[in-house]
Amino acid sequence: MKALYLTNEFPPNIYGGAGVHVDYLTREMAKLCQVEVRCFGEQQETGLGFQVQGFLARKKGWTAPAALQSVFGALDQCLQFNTKAVDADVVHLHTWYTHFGGILAKLNYGIPMVLTTHSLEPLRPWKREQLGGGYDCSRWVEKTAIEMADAVVAVSEGTKKDVLEHFEVDPEKIHVIYNGIDPQEYQPIQAPEIIQGFGIDPEHPYILFVGRITRQKGIIHLVRAIRDLTPGYQVVLCAGAPDTPEIAEEMKQAVAAVQAERDGVFWLQKMVDNRTKIALYSHAAVFCCPSIYEPFGIINLEAMACGTAVVASAVGGIKEVVLDGITGFLVPVEQEKESPFEALHPEQFSKDLAEKINACLSDETLRARMAEAGRHRAIEVFSWQAIAQKTFALYQSLQGK
Repeated sequence: MKALYLTNEFPPNIYGGAGVHVDYLTREMAKLCQVEVRCFGEQQETGLGFQVQGFLARKKGWTAPAALQSVFGALDQCLQFNTKAVDADVVHLHTWYTHFGGILAKLNYGIPMVLTTHSLEPLRPWKREQLGGGYDCSRWVEKTAIEMADAVVAVSEGTKKDVLEHFEVDPEKIHVIYNGIDPQEYQPIQAPEIIQGFGIDPEHPYILFVGRITRQKGIIHLVRAIRDLTPGYQVVLCAGAPDTPEIAEEMKQAVAAVQAERDGVFWLQKMVDNRTKIALYSHAAVFCCPSIYEPFGIINLEAMACGTAVVASAVGGIKEVVLDGITGFLVPVEQEKESPFEALHPEQFSKDLAEKINACLSDETLRARMAEAGRHRAIEVFSWQAIAQKTFALYQSLQGK
């Protein structure tokens, strides 16, 4: 069997959880079947045990607005994915950027189409800030692909529920297969020199955030919570890749305001390599994930694997990763029923985040117990080997259909 993976992100161009997922999944799948990856970029790779080819959008002469060029670029790259002959037995799509490519492969080459839902466009209305009218296009492409897919992989039970609520899909076509972790790579390490390189004191406890600057990740709520944190602790915000100039400016002003009020608030504005990220996780006292929307939340799993207690919002797939009171604390987010995309009471949510973080910081024994339980859960439940086996079985079930 040969599987073709279509993805926006692939090393070295990774900026989110979907890219991490594809990176590890394809490596594990290559042990079970032939693998080919077609992605956005200039990659030309065969040394991984499978073929990787990147494609660039052909934008010369384009006069469309910048926000729309990213949408048209994705459609152009999806077309290029297919003008190179496809000889795979199944095509597997990751993120809406590649859905049009999968549609073309299914229709023109007659192969089954599998689609992993890392997030859903109807639940990310803030994308209109970034894409303008292109958001209507991304929603249409996603809806079309999900409803014609031979199989939809939901990364959590919560995501499966969201798919059924927003799309016309046979429930039997939806398969819950979690994101995973490599516990050999993501494990506690001692690397104080990396921490010190950012001016952070590795001997002094700190709260950590890792992620993109986007409405979805809720980082502004954490920044606002800093005022209510117990004095004396450091805060490290490893946050880059802002969705829009507007949210970048909002973040800049919010961080500057808290830095003016207290010492020990560090903002690392560039996305860091894996070893640096693992060192940040390992030395942190508490990891905080304040997401407003999160189909899975792989960052929580990374922190748990590195032996760090987690404080996270009780939304989406996070509730299936973080066990409240055992591997960390879950913080409820009250949301508008008509528009469940923002905290209904953002000030209260920030205060609740601070309260749970303070509870972890004040009890070293509790933190150690949560850290141990989190590491154990990451190893036992979320290995990439088990995830690859489930994915391969899904491919086999589609043969001949």
